[in-house]
Amino acid sequence: MTKQTIRVAHSPDSDDAFMFYALAQKKIDTGNFEFVDELSDIETLNQAARAGKYEITALSIHGYAYVADRYALLNSGASMGEGYGPMVVAREEVPLAKLPDLLVAIPGERTSAFLALKIVEPRIRYRVLPFDQILEAVEAGQVDAGLIIHEGQLTYQNHELKKVIDLGEWWMKETGLPLPLGGNAIRRDLGPDAIRSLSTLLEQSIRFALDHRGEALRYALGFGRGLDQEQADRFVGMYVNERTLDYGDDGRKAVQLFLDRGYEAGVIPNRVKVEFV
Repeated sequence: MTKQTIRVAHSPDSDDAFMFYALAQKKIDTGNFEFVDELSDIETLNQAARAGKYEITALSIHGYAYVADRYALLNSGASMGEGYGPMVVAREEVPLAKLPDLLVAIPGERTSAFLALKIVEPRIRYRVLPFDQILEAVEAGQVDAGLIIHEGQLTYQNHELKKVIDLGEWWMKETGLPLPLGGNAIRRDLGPDAIRSLSTLLEQSIRFALDHRGEALRYALGFGRGLDQEQADRFVGMYVNERTLDYGDDGRKAVQLFLDRGYEAGVIPNRVKVEFV
């Protein structure tokens, strides 16, 4: 029987690699499906989703607002900041009230980090840079501050930079909920039967990694961009956990509230009704 090819797109970072380890390394039986890994940075994936390029794709929760007609969110695969998340950092300590005076490097206009920042401070001035160039740009004085995602949340102090705000911490204080950052979305035109089967396989992949943490972490270390084993373990634990298996009622509530707040702040052009598979 010819297997159906499913392109699974995700970021080349350690938490996504950990999550998709079992599928990428054929550790579980995928039945009638053949999975092909596609790696791109999250902002590129957000843009690719607008064209429906991949059957399953990681994307920013903010990015989902622009593709909800074409994709549904899978209930597995969430990256949530539980009182922590993307940060704004600068060379010197800066009061939050001074944020509008700074030129901030951001990793993309469709990232959840940028949406959270715009909710905090709508007047922000920014420049888009690849996420892995932001710390160096701040350190070199090319910009006043940087909005950092991924491993930069653990390594920014190596660049002698100071935290201005942790957006996940701010959101938790504001709402009492985790900050929705990334999720996995599936193309609606695959049909309900395939969507159900693929949803189950993705959950199995995440569960396999959590149950076989050592081997999955060794694989993920290859995507760690400067993290040592202890840091990689910590970073993966921050963003791949029981919440990743299932958003939970509060997680699903957080996603809807985040996008509602984005609309109310004038960042997202239309209200979005979030649909989970």
